[in-house]
Amino acid sequence: MKAFKQAFSVARKDLALELRTKESVNAAGAFSIAILILFSFAFDPFSEAIHELAAGLLWLTFAFAGALVFNRGFARELPNECLDTLLASPLAPSSLLIGKAIGVFFLLLLVEVVSLFVFGVFYNIRWWLHPGELALTCALASWGIAITGSVFGALTVNLRLRELMLPVIIYPLLVPLLVGAIEMTNALLGNQPFTSYEWLWAKVLIVFDIVFTSLAIALAETILVN
Repeated sequence: MKAFKQAFSVARKDLALELRTKESVNAAGAFSIAILILFSFAFDPFSEAIHELAAGLLWLTFAFAGALVFNRGFARELPNECLDTLLASPLAPSSLLIGKAIGVFFLLLLVEVVSLFVFGVFYNIRWWLHPGELALTCALASWGIAITGSVFGALTVNLRLRELMLPVIIYPLLVPLLVGAIEMTNALLGNQPFTSYEWLWAKVLIVFDIVFTSLAIALAETILVN
């Protein structure tokens, strides 16, 4: 229980700082909106092709925008040796790592909500027809992106080219997560309820989240003290 309280304290601190500066969420939101608007001119919003490509475009946009969010998770702690202070504090390493991931998770959800409204306007797609299933998909995929991004953000925080190295390392690992999210979202955008096929992908996302969260908790000290 203490570890969870510490994790939420870290997340609350990060979210308060982000809401004050808005550097990550503005960059990620502007990137997502710009990509969605630009691609809207490449496709006919009333064609069948857009329904086949929409889910892939949406999640690739979210994945690339996510890099702008989790890149700053640990990088903002470097000035004034804030990261060393956090590591020297009574705060458990696993709480610090999970807290960072929780902060990234909520920022990703915020970017996704804004992007979905833009998506609906420019692509003529009614994404809100199955809100429960869509919320589940976004939550599962976003947590996977957040925890993976936080783990490798911590591993690369001291690298000079971390902005370049982090996406190169993380995106191959996110392939099964993104494929699952795309398959589930594709059904929802086509106004189809989840079948056993989509629920199978939901299980894949759950397993992905559990595995990476467990690894983050178990290896937190090794990850952070590198």
